[in-house]
Amino acid sequence: MNQTNIALPILEALYRTMCRIRAFEDAAEAASKGGVAAFGQAAAGTAQVRGPLHLSTGQEAVPAGVCAHLKPADYLTSTHRGHGHTLAKGADLTRMMQELFGRAPGFCGGRGGSMHIADFSVGMLGANGVVAAGIPIAVGAAQSIKLRGVDAIAVTFFGDGAINRGPFAESLNWAAAFKLPILFVCEDNQWSATTKTGPVSAGDGAAARARAHGIPAELVDGNDAWAVHEAAKALVADVRAGNGPRLLHAKTYRFKGHVSVDPASYRDPKELEAALLNDPFGVTERQLRQAGLADARVAAIMAEARAEVAAAVQASADAPWPETNAAFTQVQDTGAGQWL
Repeated sequence: MNQTNIALPILEALYRTMCRIRAFEDAAEAASKGGVAAFGQAAAGTAQVRGPLHLSTGQEAVPAGVCAHLKPADYLTSTHRGHGHTLAKGADLTRMMQELFGRAPGFCGGRGGSMHIADFSVGMLGANGVVAAGIPIAVGAAQSIKLRGVDAIAVTFFGDGAINRGPFAESLNWAAAFKLPILFVCEDNQWSATTKTGPVSAGDGAAARARAHGIPAELVDGNDAWAVHEAAKALVADVRAGNGPRLLHAKTYRFKGHVSVDPASYRDPKELEAALLNDPFGVTERQLRQAGLADARVAAIMAEARAEVAAAVQASADAPWPETNAAFTQVQDTGAGQWL
């Protein structure tokens, strides 16, 4: 990446988003294991996070770089690993933590947990626990945008494992056939749950499959926030101009196991050691210093993010539980009266 082209204010904003995501994931991970003392005053020893927790630690540069170009009116769908996407789209950090804690002020009233985060107020249509299931939802949103003639686009994040599922191919076809305003973003973290993606995937990956459907695609270093930002900038501009769908294939790495309590013992430790050498934070921090930002300011941005998350953890621990009768609201009524 040519350092002379980097705009410091933009890179600093990207770094701030990355720090908020990393701080959130670290705190949520600790809370899922009962170790929240480092992030707030809630008592350690009791797991505060309810349900499975899929972390995106190591992938922060991708949502930061992509979502920097999105407006509140734009739609976004995510995966089971969606905290970073949600924060980068502008959703409230404290309410998301409260949702993870199962508390009433959370986005879904404490009933959805990590895999069902949604905030329609910022266009975040939801995380999704089913691999590839968010992709056709985003395509539907893009179809609605085109039918209504509104000034917006849709973006869908998905992992490399999702490209081997039918909804991905169906969505590419539909988006290309109807020239929909959508950006597909493949976060290629190289692992599909506990299986290495490469050996079970034919062909050259997400970008090649998109091009086979006539969709222009670009491959980018997903650990370089500035590179992601610049690649996404051009692709988003194409989509907004009415040129149809585009795909961004971001190569990155997931540092943690499939879920927060997974030690990932199936992974070669040397592979993780090599990946950590290319931590997106190291990449961005070097760029910030080369662009003239003082070390003290770099450290202060992360400290501010951790302080914000610590306050969110405490607010979540103090937040009320949902009322018992809330279990019977926002559910489908079959008309048989058994819930009365």
